[in-house]
Formats: sequence, structure tokens, C-alpha cells
Amino acid sequence: MTDLNSSTLSNVNDNVVIPPYDRDETLSGVVHFGLGGFSRAHLAMYLDRALSAGGERGWGVCGVGLMPGDARMRDVLATQDRLYTLVTRSPDGATDPRVIGSVAEYLYAPDSPEAVIEKLASPEVRIVSLTVTEAGYGVDDVTGRFDLDRAGARSDAVAGAVPTTVWGFLVAGLARRRERGIPPFTVLSCDNIQGNGAVAREALVGFARAGAPDLADWIATEVAFPNSMVDRITPATTSADIDAVEEITGLRDAWPVCAEEFAQWVIEDRFPAGRPALETVGVQFVADVAPYEKMKLRLLNASHQAMSYLGLLAGFTYVHDVVDDPDFAAFLGAYMREEAEPTLDPVPGIDLAAYRAQLLARFSNRAIQDTLARQVVDGSDRIPKFLVPVIEDRLAAGGSLARCALVLAAWQACLARGAEDERQRLITHDIRLPLLEAAAVADETDPGAFLTHVPTLGVDDPRLREAYLAARALLSERGPRGAAIALT
Repeated sequence: MTDLNSSTLSNVNDNVVIPPYDRDETLSGVVHFGLGGFSRAHLAMYLDRALSAGGERGWGVCGVGLMPGDARMRDVLATQDRLYTLVTRSPDGATDPRVIGSVAEYLYAPDSPEAVIEKLASPEVRIVSLTVTEAGYGVDDVTGRFDLDRAGARSDAVAGAVPTTVWGFLVAGLARRRERGIPPFTVLSCDNIQGNGAVAREALVGFARAGAPDLADWIATEVAFPNSMVDRITPATTSADIDAVEEITGLRDAWPVCAEEFAQWVIEDRFPAGRPALETVGVQFVADVAPYEKMKLRLLNASHQAMSYLGLLAGFTYVHDVVDDPDFAAFLGAYMREEAEPTLDPVPGIDLAAYRAQLLARFSNRAIQDTLARQVVDGSDRIPKFLVPVIEDRLAAGGSLARCALVLAAWQACLARGAEDERQRLITHDIRLPLLEAAAVADETDPGAFLTHVPTLGVDDPRLREAYLAARALLSERGPRGAAIALT
């Protein structure tokens, strides 16, 4: 077994693309918080493409890890000289392996918070990007305001505190840049949140007002927060993936990334400090990303929620299993066509019917092995951001929302099962799981209570309650398949 690193890279199999550029000359123009599987399959991949195409050497990425689990990423990347393998898989099973070399540095913040702050203060850093999950922004879904406790950032807001959260580090880095007369970096959210740039701005300015009020106005005025839409299905890496990647490449990578072949990135072109020429490698720069992100969040991301709870109740494990079933595929298509699509704005250059068909094809990619369990992680944050906006717009238009209501009913049923018997728990990862299961139990004796007991839902409308109660009864009487058929 030969491990992947700079000295063994020349031993890679001939079918593998390797970095053609001098990595020793690559600087970290981008700092990225949360360098997990998705950002390595997306942001770092696009930067690698740009560097490979002869782009400026100042646009490598410095990954920053904040969480205890990120220590393993630090160790793996150090052993592999910050190289890793990205293997994309098409529906026909074909693979496309590439060794990514754009990670110029990796900092594990608990090792040296000061090193992270200094990196953020460096003039070479012109963009700081984020994948910190929907929950990481600490912005209340109902009020739209930043909440220190929701973000776990209260201790960071104390004067003189050593930062532990992304918001603490960003403010510390920006404060140092202002002191040194260095222009601020651009903050680029890469999370699946509608208006993610605006949400990032609310979080950062809100945190600054609590911990460094003298800096808050400067951040609000001087820092750019472009919105962006990101898309690439990237399941968690498994031990089977590691073995498969070694067979494909001839080198052992301790933490490769496997993803679908499709990738999309649409960004508002607001980068006062400069940006890499990513338009040369497939990234779309637009004046307004809102139509694209609304399309993606309400069709792709909300569809994951629509299929996952019903799929889990039906005993499925993988996304492709649900979509390969004609009854559930028909329900999913009906949700997208009849309830989600009517809420969208015109999307320049996009044929929505073709986009819907493409989504179903992507979901059916058996080579990806994407699990339903992954799609329902932190559902109490995902449903309010992906599905609830569809519900609100359907209510405003007076349209049907029976399929959206069935998703909520299936969510309640999954939670109730876990509350009744933890051995039957279908949802295991949600920061609000005890509260959610209590809400599901309350709904068993007082149908409809679930809607008011889950604070992140934020919709109080008698028409939703009526639709939910009808969906709940349908699900109870006919089961997940029968309910899906009835609403196709």
C-alpha cells in the first residue's frame, strides 16, 4: 500500500488528473471555515481547476477547522501534504478521479487561535468563505435577527475572549485589518440558505454589536457579503469509498471525497478586494443570484426533505431507492411541479421542466449511495429554510399545499416513532431532538400541536393546520406509500 503525498504523486495511475501547477508557489487568497466533504468537492475543486488552467497563484485556499472532529482533517491533510482525491461518479457508474492540490494550508483553530487571526489579517487573504451549516449562523428563522446563544457565541462576545466560533474569528481578523490599514476581505457564504450573504451579514454584524460595537458599523459599511448558490451532491466518505479510491488511483487516501459529476456555483459579482477568474472554469457570476438560489432550495433541497421522511417511514435507506420507486417518484415530481415551481421567479437561462427532470436523474444516481439519514440531519433548520418558504408562498397565493403538509406529517411521524422507542428512532441528529420529539408526542393526543410546538416553523395559519391534519390522517390510514399515491 502506497499512501498519497507529494513524493508518491508520480506513482498515481494514468487515469488520474494531478495538479499541473507548482504548489509551492500557491498562496492562500481564500480562507475557508468548515473544509469538509462538500467544500472539498466544490470550492476547492473549482480553485484547483482555475489554478490548473493557469490562473493566478494567489488563489489557493487555507482551510480552518473549529470543531473537535476537524482534528482528524488536520492530521490527514498534514500526512498527505494537503493533497486529497476527488472522485466523481456518473449514473452509469463511470468515475473521474482527480487529485486536488488547491489546499495551500490547513489550520486547526484550537491548536493556535492566534495563527487563525493572523491568517485572516494577512493582506494576501481577500475572501473568507464559509460552510458552517444552516444552524451555524445563529439567525432566528422567525425574527431574522442574530442570537448569540443560538450561535453558541456568547462567550466569544466577552471582551478579551479567545475566539472559538467563526464569528469571533472573523471579527478578530477584521479588527486587526482595520488597525493595520488593510482593506477588509469579502465574506462568501457557501451554505444552503436563501440570501446566504445577507444572513452572513446579519450574523457577523449582530455578533460585532454584542462583542465589538465600535467595529460593527465599519463591518456593515465596508465588508461585502455576496449571495451565492452552490450545488453538488456529496455524501459522507465511507470506508468502502476509501478502498474504492485506492483501487482507482493506486494510492491510499485516508479521506477522499466522492461526489456526483454535476456541479454548479452561481455568485453575485461583488468582490471589492478581488476574486479568482472562476468564470473560466464554469462558475456563473450574476447581478442577482436570488432566482437561482430559490430554484435550488425549493426544488432540490426541499425535495430531499419531501422524499426523506416518507422514505424513512417506508423503510428505505438511500435517496436512489426512493426515486427508483414509481409511486414515490411520482409524488416527488408532483411536489416540484404543482407546489414548488409556482412559487419561483423566472430564472434566466433555465428551463424549469428540464431542471426538474435533471434533478430526478441526479437523485437516482445509485453510484452516489446518498443516504436519507444524511438528508434529515438538523431537519429543524432545514425544513424552515427549504420547505416553509414554499408553504408561505402557497398560502399567500391561495394555492394547494397538501404535499408540503404531508412532508410535515411524515416528519412528525418519524419523530413520534423515536420518542416511543429509541431503538426505532429514524432521526438521530438534530440539536433540537428532545424538543422535537416532545412536540411529536404532544401531537399524538392533540393533533396539530406539532405545528405550534416547533418554534422554527414560524407559520401559524388555519389553512396550514387544516392541510396538516388531513395529511396526518391520510398518512395514518394509508401509510407512506398510500399517502404519496393519493397526492400524486
